[in-house]
This record gives sequence, C-alpha cells and structure tokens, in this order.
Amino acid sequence: MIFRRPATRHFLALLGGVAAAIGPVGAAADPPLAARVLVLANSDDPDSRRIARHYAEVRGVPEANLITLKLPLGEIISWKEFIATLWQPLLDQLVAAGWVDAIPMTATDAIGRRKYAPYRHRIAALVVCRGVPLKIEHDPALSAEVKPFTARGEFRTNAGAVDAELSLLAVPNYPINAFVPNSLFQNERPSLYELGQVVKVSRLDGPTAEDANALVDRAVAAERTGLLGRAYVDIANRDKVGDPWFENTAQQLTALGFDTAVDRESGTMPLAARIDAPVLYFGWYAGSVDGPFLLPGFRFAPGAIALHLYSYSASTMRQSTGAWTGSFVARGVTATVGNVHEPYLHFTHPPHLLLRALARGANLVDAAYFALPALSWHAVLIGDPLYRPFAVRLEEQLANLTSLPPRLAPYAVLRKMHQLDDDGHREAATALGISAQRQVPGLAVGVTLARRFMDAGDPDAAGQALGFAPLLTAFDANEWALAREAAQLLAAAGRANRAVDVWRTLFGAPSLPVELRLAWLPEALKTARAAKDDVQMKVWQTELAALTAAVEKK
Repeated sequence: MIFRRPATRHFLALLGGVAAAIGPVGAAADPPLAARVLVLANSDDPDSRRIARHYAEVRGVPEANLITLKLPLGEIISWKEFIATLWQPLLDQLVAAGWVDAIPMTATDAIGRRKYAPYRHRIAALVVCRGVPLKIEHDPALSAEVKPFTARGEFRTNAGAVDAELSLLAVPNYPINAFVPNSLFQNERPSLYELGQVVKVSRLDGPTAEDANALVDRAVAAERTGLLGRAYVDIANRDKVGDPWFENTAQQLTALGFDTAVDRESGTMPLAARIDAPVLYFGWYAGSVDGPFLLPGFRFAPGAIALHLYSYSASTMRQSTGAWTGSFVARGVTATVGNVHEPYLHFTHPPHLLLRALARGANLVDAAYFALPALSWHAVLIGDPLYRPFAVRLEEQLANLTSLPPRLAPYAVLRKMHQLDDDGHREAATALGISAQRQVPGLAVGVTLARRFMDAGDPDAAGQALGFAPLLTAFDANEWALAREAAQLLAAAGRANRAVDVWRTLFGAPSLPVELRLAWLPEALKTARAAKDDVQMKVWQTELAALTAAVEKK
C-alpha cells in the first residue's frame, strides 16, 4: 500500500534536488537513435529471443545490438544470480563493445561486482524483453547502511526492479541498499555528465509473448495517426500530495483539448462509467484492476498510455487480471509504468510529470526518466522506449481526417471543438462538429452536439444530432456507456421511440454484464413507457424480473 511518510530534512532536500531528462542523448553527430538502442533477451527463452528480433526488425535496430544472456526463467531473481548471470556478463560486454567507457579493475566490491572506473556511455535506451527476470528480492545478508537514506526504516531494503538496477550500469559500484537519486528527474537540460550517469531502460513484457510483441506494433501504428481517443482521470481523494498530481494531469489534458472525464468520487471508476476510446488514463487507488477495465471485450485505443498508481502494480507481468500493469498490457495498452515492490508515494512516476514530458514531444523512455525520482528502486517502464505519442499534431490529424481509423477519427474533431470552445469560439466548434459528422460520423461527437443543443434549449436539433444512433446495429464493450448516454439524450429530446431502438441494440449484446443490465433496464423501461411501446416494455419487465430473481437466489 502506498502511503506518505513524514519527510525528514534530508529526504525533502533529496526530492527537491534531484532531476530527469527530456530530449536526445549525446551530441548532434551521434548516429540515429535506433542505432544506439540495445535489446536484451534471455537465451534460454525462445519467446524472449523472438520478441527481441521482432523489436529490432520493426525499429531498425542493428542485429549487432541484440544481446542474449543465459538467465533464470522466473520473474524473481536473487542478488547472487542477478550479479552472476545478468549484471556482470552484461556490463563486461558493454564495456568490451564500447557502449560503456570504463576502465576495468581486478578488485570486486562487497557484493561481488567487478569494479570499474566509468566515465560515459552511448546507449540511448536498453530494451529488456519478456523472459529477463523482473525483480530482485531482498537479501538480508547484503544489508548495509547508506546514510542518510537508511535512517528511515522503509529504505532498509535491497529489493528492487531489475530494470531499475540496470539503469545504473554506467555507475556500476553504487550501493544497492535504499535507492539512488535519479539525476534526470525533472531536469529540463541535463548535462552530458548527468546523461552519462543513467542508462534508460524500458521493458517489452506482458502476460503473453504476443502481448509483449504488440507493444511496439501499437506504438508504430499510433505514431502514424497520432493519439486518437478520450482521456480519463480517476482521483482517489486520499492524499494531499497525490491528489493534486492527478488534478494537474486533468488540467493538462483539458488544455490539450482531449475530451476528458474526471472522476472525483472516492474509489475507482465504476463498472458503468463511460470508457469509449480510452487513449489516456491516469488513476489511483486500488490493489487490482477493476471497474470498466474488466468489461468483457474492453480494449484500450491504439497508442494508449495508462497509469494506475498503486504500490505493487507490477508485482508480476504474467497475469491478465490482478496487478494493473500486466492487466493493462493484456487489454491493449501501448505504454504504462508500475512498481514491483512498495515504492512509497514520492518514488512513483507522478502522472503530471510523465504527461508533461510526453506532450512536449519526448519519447517514452525520456519522459519516464524525467518523471522518475529514484533508481535502484522499484519502478518499471513498459513499452517501446522510442514511442512518441505526440509525434503527429492535431492539425495534421484534421487535415487527413478521412484517412484516420473511422471509429477514432471523431475524437480528433472533439479535441478541436474543445480547443475552439476554450478560445471563445463556441459557435465555430458546433459548426465543426456538424460538418465533421458528414465526413466521419461518430457517436461521441453526436452525443456532444446533442448535449450542446439541449443546453441551448433546442431539443429538435439535439434529436437530429443523434438521428443516426438508432440505425447502429451493434456497440462494442467500450461503447456501452456511450450508447446509454445517446439513448438518454434521445429520450430527453422527445424521441423516446428512437431511444428504445438504441436500448434494444445495447441489450442485444450477449456479453453485456448482468450488473449493467440490472442497472440500466429500469431506465430503458421508463423510455419504452414514454414511447408507448407496450411490447418492448413487457420484454424488458420479464428480463428484469428474471435477473433480479436470479441475483436474489444467489
């Protein structure tokens, strides 16, 4: 469980003084970014090797940059195994190949690592593939004081994420107990020296090898179209530090024009929450994936970035339900972060910092290290490190509207409508929505226009804006709550008979959960009554009675 401890003077000084990096690594004469990406796989895991090859092919990483090591097959590794099978062989290879400039020594440190005198590295990103162990368990025999950090009980541990330890390959003899401040944290203009202290690590991992491979495929696809979809922020109302992070995130998303839903109720988003085209999600605070993410058939929009702040969100990457990070990958996310052990709130990725860096054009790995306070700790980054979600500007999307995916193109229109609203051009925003519906009709734009017209006291125009909705023959899981909104608006606009058609299509989805049927059938019955549709009323009354009896029997 994440909680905030009272900070000591040293602790606050640490948090205020450390910094993270956005932007290119090295000088202008450096080779292309993909040529400076290394890919690490487990030679004993065929899937791990396939993922590495797939990533290299998709991103144009030279074959010589693929590294395989014989590693344990489980997600958990001991410090002894980590040093013997991963850390030392990898570092030795990197030094020998000139990726890390360091002078080797004959001595070893207290935990058995060969001592080096390093002074820089040339690695843009290290991609760790599924099959490489995920986390290191605490070894009491290696406990040692690291002042001032181990003065606090929660930092008297050497447990950590494998990736967080590999971030320090260029400073190889750091103390493994507690953590190491990240010199790139909130560092807008890191020096070459600061950049040389950190190897940026990202992981391609998930419940299956196919899930891991899809991370790069989705990233590349999203870079062609730009982010398309809706934004969701779930504020937990539990902490005076964490909650403002999410409020800040919501403000940024609104400023970027995204159609943004903010849940400020205690607890996580309910099952019935609207969740169409989720391309940006930032929330906290529950121990395992829940709410609309568990709807049968739920999928993130291509390119989606999602973060759920919870202590053990990445305790395993092998499960499609339970811990958030692996569950998100299984549901189609393109990039996410998590923690393998208890990080404590100040040492997670603050969502507003991650979003700020991405929105300015940073790639995923640079943005993640800009938002990460500590290394040799518990955080992991999941996704293609080169992914740039904001590589395509909104103006480019609008100029190529009809070539965008039909179900997602309307969300670019919504984003522009919000920007026009913010600039005081509400009539122009409405006109854009009406015009776009002729090119790329979408239920989300229809609902937005209908609400505008209802607010303006024009129910006839509201009904016209959703006139196509009753003609739709199916809704996917992400659209169920949106379809409900459409039916409600049609009924409010005096078109109850057309609203009944929408309800009928919605309840025709075989996988619509019982919980939603029970919650929404009374609304549909009210609409059928207003439409004087006695036949449909009887059908829904019968269904509601049967479902209620079945639930009560349980």
